[in-house]
Amino acid sequence: MHLTIPGQEPFPIKTVILDLNGTLTIDGILIPGVKERIDALREQLRLILFTGDTQGNAHAIAGELQIEVRVTPDAKAKAAEARSLEPETTATIGNGRIDLELFQTVRLRICVLQAEGAHPLTLLASDIVVPSINDALDLFLKPKRLIATLRS
Repeated sequence: MHLTIPGQEPFPIKTVILDLNGTLTIDGILIPGVKERIDALREQLRLILFTGDTQGNAHAIAGELQIEVRVTPDAKAKAAEARSLEPETTATIGNGRIDLELFQTVRLRICVLQAEGAHPLTLLASDIVVPSINDALDLFLKPKRLIATLRS
């Protein structure tokens, strides 16, 4: 995906890093609508699940979604993994304190405000804040939404 946003240099997004708990799931249960959106995005973007795996179900959910998973037990591990993925062509979707260093590492940062809430520093480090993971994933399925929000 190549984004041309008025007032900014054009940039590609090749990879989207997804958080699990509080982002793709609530209390360990996959949010309805996520699988269908992931299925649609998998053809155009590399999708990777980065998680501290609080609920212990990351591998099962990644298998269900047919995406790569990396267990990243803390904020430093998430940021280090992101640096190995061309962070200038990477976006991330998350909500927690554990995501803050990751948000500071990648090109495009999207924070979701769902039942778990969002850490205020992660919220402040975001480029875009949306009310749900489905809204966040829809930004990539309908990139004109990204352009409208990010334009100068």
